Amino acid sequence: MTYDDALKYLDEHATYEKTGRITSPSTDTIAAICAAMGDPQHSAPVIHLTGTNGKGSTAQMISRLLVASGLTVGTYTSPHLERVNERISRNLEPISDDDFAEQIAAIADLEGIVGRRPGYFEIVTAAAFRWFADVAVDVMVIEVGLLGRWDATNVVDATVSVVTNIGMDHTEFAGPTLAHIAREKAGIIKPRSATVVGETRPDLVEIFRAAGGASMLVADDDFEVVGNRLAIGGRLIDIRTPTTIYTDIYVPLHGAYQGLNAAVALVAVETFFAAPLPEDVVLEGFAETVMPGRFEVLGRQPLTIVDGAHNPPGADTCAQVFFDDFDPEGRRILIVGTLRDPEEMLAALRADEFDIVFACTAPSPRGVPAGDVAEAARRLGCDEVVVFDTVEAACRRAMEYADGDDAVLATGSLYTAGAARATLQRYAN
Repeated sequence: MTYDDALKYLDEHATYEKTGRITSPSTDTIAAICAAMGDPQHSAPVIHLTGTNGKGSTAQMISRLLVASGLTVGTYTSPHLERVNERISRNLEPISDDDFAEQIAAIADLEGIVGRRPGYFEIVTAAAFRWFADVAVDVMVIEVGLLGRWDATNVVDATVSVVTNIGMDHTEFAGPTLAHIAREKAGIIKPRSATVVGETRPDLVEIFRAAGGASMLVADDDFEVVGNRLAIGGRLIDIRTPTTIYTDIYVPLHGAYQGLNAAVALVAVETFFAAPLPEDVVLEGFAETVMPGRFEVLGRQPLTIVDGAHNPPGADTCAQVFFDDFDPEGRRILIVGTLRDPEEMLAALRADEFDIVFACTAPSPRGVPAGDVAEAARRLGCDEVVVFDTVEAACRRAMEYADGDDAVLATGSLYTAGAARATLQRYAN
């Protein structure tokens, strides 16, 4: 199987990726495939992450801290920005095309043997577990794809389970309340798991406590961010953990919320080692953190930013960082394409505070048509709205339109961020 064959095979098995629907949520298929491979998900200890937002950043930070500690780390995240290989990495280096094709071919061979048809995410998840076993990683950092309890990644038996936060997302599968969402995410907590929780609301914390993990550490009570200052290119933070106070940690990511993500990551790694981390490991691990497509500044004249905010809580955070931390002086240009209710997303993004909105269709079968995004923007009171068929076309026009003092923000989904990033990088300076 070639790399192109692997991509074709995945596309043929895509269901949720195309429709946004899951008819029979279950881990039975992924469990059968893993069993046929000798359960590679158990070949190394696992740090397993869920949460409404911040999973990707926190997984990256955890992985960097583990690599700085001298371990070989397999990291599995989703979705990808530009290439599916990004989902599976060894020491943060994506799997090669040849290795990816080899792993997908192995899963394809098993499909007939186990008598089950896996979906796209199950195939890539199984491939990740198999590759991590093949390359003999010391630890796996595994990010949940959707909620937790019946997510394909939940065939692992985590040493450390991590919950970043809880927000209103995926209510079609776990609604209608935050408590329902929390219960589904609590499904990743296993009897032997040490659990680290970034969520602080007492009623939700109790749901995670009731899940029955071996131990639990909760933000504000057991650890906290005691200092969080704006710095050039990121944040300078101080963190109190159950063992240590770490000061003047530079995190090269934008947004005050990254402070809590960093605290959760640090406590998760301390918990994994059952010991504090050396100062040089902490400083090196965080300083190496990069998150393409997560409030990523691509250029300064004009200010050019891409962000993968894909739900209202993430969009609200994106808007806060854009308006509060950056406070652009020139015109504000919003490029937006989304997979969900555009009015809800645009309201969270504060679209009516932008000078012009470039509405486009996110490059996904589930992308909301650009015309619908535009109509939602007009209903919100946006004065100037322009419609584009593609993200790329919107980005090209935005960069032609923008002056050096202006600011361009492309957001609405990770698919939009990925497409925008590839185009905007050619203009950024």
